[in-house]
Amino acid sequence: MVSPATATPAPSGIRRIVAASLIGTTIEWYDFFLYGSAAALVFNELFFPGSEPLVGTLLAFLTYAIGFAARPLGGLVFGHYGDKIGRKRLLVLSLLLMGGATFAMGLLPTHASIGVGAPILLTLLRLIQGFALGGEWGGAVLLVSEHGDDKNRGFWASWPQAGAPGGNLLATGVLALLAAVQSDEAFLAWGWRIPFLLSGVLVMIGLWIRVSVSESPVFLEAQAKAAEQAAAGARAEAPIAEVFRTNWRGVLTAIGTRLGENISYYIITAFLLVYVTSHLGLPKSDGLNAVLIGSAVHFVTIPAWGALSDRIGRRSVTLIGSVGMIGWAFVFFALLDSKSFPVIAAAVTAGLLLHGAMYGPQAAFISEMFDTKVRYSGASMGSQLASIIGGALAPIIAVALLDGYGSSVPISIYLAAAAAVTTLTVLVAKETRGRSLAREHGPVGAAVPARRQAGKDQVPADS
Repeated sequence: MVSPATATPAPSGIRRIVAASLIGTTIEWYDFFLYGSAAALVFNELFFPGSEPLVGTLLAFLTYAIGFAARPLGGLVFGHYGDKIGRKRLLVLSLLLMGGATFAMGLLPTHASIGVGAPILLTLLRLIQGFALGGEWGGAVLLVSEHGDDKNRGFWASWPQAGAPGGNLLATGVLALLAAVQSDEAFLAWGWRIPFLLSGVLVMIGLWIRVSVSESPVFLEAQAKAAEQAAAGARAEAPIAEVFRTNWRGVLTAIGTRLGENISYYIITAFLLVYVTSHLGLPKSDGLNAVLIGSAVHFVTIPAWGALSDRIGRRSVTLIGSVGMIGWAFVFFALLDSKSFPVIAAAVTAGLLLHGAMYGPQAAFISEMFDTKVRYSGASMGSQLASIIGGALAPIIAVALLDGYGSSVPISIYLAAAAAVTTLTVLVAKETRGRSLAREHGPVGAAVPARRQAGKDQVPADS
């Protein structure tokens, strides 16, 4: 008899799970990225007035980074309870927290109204956003990974990843539309609030879809097994403690795998808006529209990269992106300096294509590093710790380098170094393609056999 955890789901079933995860992650990333775009465009004037333009932007990005600081805490809390009571309940909670905080941002008074209280409230809401997103990623990708089969996991699990460019596409599109139909004065006075208030409507749609899906069968089987062991007198260890005791290499591998991907994404999308407006003197619509075009291509190609990883391996596809990004870090800014919108759009699109090669296989790659009883905790902690040293600091470091040197070369070196870290990490990591999520394999760390024969690096499903 085939167990629920190992049965291959019907195509309609997995598509429903994928749709629920994709829509939910798109909404959550819309909320999170909306702040980054607003920080680059208007928050320096609304919440940090009286500063030099780049200094005000730097302060706005500092509150932006605080959201990242809360993400590991969210990953810790959501991961613990997600491994205890299930993925679905925690995903509903994360969506409510994120949407509520974003909607409240649209109602915030500015510095002109209440003084220093405005940035304090903004920071508090940003912390709630980060906490919620810290729990979202792990739950969304695991719900899909654990419903899908071993053979096509890279493809199916990459769809929640597409929620990131989907959310960015939605956030940037709304901002670009407002910038096109409003004057700068109207946008600064009240127009910026519209995208934040729109989040309330989106969350209701996301909740309606997300509550209708079933819990992960792999988790339910693991939960039943844990209940049997507890009844027999076995003492269960906290998931996060077990992760760091038995699989700390997996956490480090996840951090290194994400570093170049995370830093490159926020430089190409968030810092780009600062660079084209403050450094190149171009209208903000050029930056927004370039990100809009790039995000559309990014959205449709991430699943293609995920599918490719099912054929040639997670490591191989990730290396395409990380090695390519090392060189593109220098080409990217040279193309931006042309001040030609078609060239800028092409530069952003190519950069996001390389990012997608790192990002597409990542959900399956990291999910396959951990056993079911600690998978939510391990995947969340590895991913969110990387976000602190990666995405949180990337726009801040990039702005500081631009302010200090007046050149993009130091930023290119920084971006290339981050991509090199990911390249080295993946080169020494084990291939996980084909690993069964329904079995306990023990730690999948960063040690790799000295040499693999071509086509022999797949982990057998029954090994």
